[in-house]
Amino acid sequence: MKTLRIGIASYDQMKARTMAIARGEHKPARDEPKVWFTSMESIAKVLSGRNRDLLALIARREPASLTELAELSGREKSNLSRTLKTMSRYGLVELTEGPRGTLCPRTPFDHVSVRISLTSGQAQTHGSSCEEPVLKSLHDANSRAGVDPAERGKSVPAGAGAKSK
Repeated sequence: MKTLRIGIASYDQMKARTMAIARGEHKPARDEPKVWFTSMESIAKVLSGRNRDLLALIARREPASLTELAELSGREKSNLSRTLKTMSRYGLVELTEGPRGTLCPRTPFDHVSVRISLTSGQAQTHGSSCEEPVLKSLHDANSRAGVDPAERGKSVPAGAGAKSK
């Protein structure tokens, strides 16, 4: 199981932390957040229910292109591309080049957790925090969806898995 740890801090706090690391004053612990947001609201936008469903779909089906993902998800390719690029900036999705230059989305993590400091609004470092899962296990999502691990990554007919409206 691979977990992406996310922290919340103001821009100034993130900058101060980065500078302390650069000066050798702070060595990040293994379990410290690797990705930072400025608020719960910004995390909620990126990890909305619809986007979590999209991440689970990517993990389950391993689409060979954005076109295939658009067909599977029922979302417009242009909107999907914008969403995936945002997720990619935060490390939630990797976009690799596939056959004929197509972009292949992949989910490098099974879980995402948010670390929230409960003390004086300081940027979270190793220590007192509340770790709250915000993204269910993509593996569990695959199991609930009845996807056989041997079937992952195989091509599916257009429209299969798309949500009906």
